[in-house]
Amino acid sequence: MKNYSNIAIVASFFGLWMDSFLSTKMQILSGFLLIFTFGILHGANDLLLIKNTNTIKQTNSRFKILAYYVMVVLAGIFLFYIIPQVALLLFIIVSANHFGEQQWQNLEQDFPSWLLLLFHFFYGFVILLLLFNFHTIQVQNIIFKIANVLVPLPYFWIALQVSVGAFLGLSAYFYWKSEKIRKKLLVEFFFLLLFAILFKSSSLIWGFAIYFVLWHSIPSIIDQIKFLNGSFSSTYFVAYCRAAGVYWLISIVGIALIYFIFREEQLFNALFFSFLAAITFPHAVVITRMFGTKQTTK
Repeated sequence: MKNYSNIAIVASFFGLWMDSFLSTKMQILSGFLLIFTFGILHGANDLLLIKNTNTIKQTNSRFKILAYYVMVVLAGIFLFYIIPQVALLLFIIVSANHFGEQQWQNLEQDFPSWLLLLFHFFYGFVILLLLFNFHTIQVQNIIFKIANVLVPLPYFWIALQVSVGAFLGLSAYFYWKSEKIRKKLLVEFFFLLLFAILFKSSSLIWGFAIYFVLWHSIPSIIDQIKFLNGSFSSTYFVAYCRAAGVYWLISIVGIALIYFIFREEQLFNALFFSFLAAITFPHAVVITRMFGTKQTTK
């Protein structure tokens, strides 16, 4: 889909405008609704993507692939249960890299893989830390609920300063080494400013949902459909939704069970993000393989 970023910009400002009309509770409900639809949907077709990557042998049965995938998800959940501090740290690292990889997927042939990994990570980490710094007390409480660790509030600001410095340093190097990346860097700096305004003006869940859905999930769905079919169209999108329907429903049922068992807001938020983390681990690996397959087939 051409010029999707323009649509996302308009939709983001619309979300900011809606912020003035929605109560905090309605922002939370609306945010979870967005995450439950497009947010969960964008990771529900991982099994189909696995079957279509050339890094997976075609002799693997669908049941075997499903079994491996479920085992990784369960391992993530188990890790949160026995070593939540390590699991949460891994989730943040993987998520940051995953967000950066989605936004900078076309750089793979231009720079060493280790340098790209750092660049992806710091870009995504800056986004997460922008969100954290505008909602430090809530984030501090959620981390405490998940990992039983009370992060001092100044640490969020220090981490943001260090990450921004690292990202600016890498950006300056990329700007110097590659002429074709220069315009995109300037555009991405504008997007980061937009995200900062969005996170500052919105509640934690509403701001995260707008970013996660408009700037990550929907672009990821578009890329997945292009990978599976060679192009994007409404017909392919409907087919994508049908293929993902069962796995999307299973995820929603799991989240619903968590909600009905743990209705207290802060506890539910913690468990929700733990569940999100568990399904993020295998999804991030699948998307990395997809991007790798796209690069090798160019």
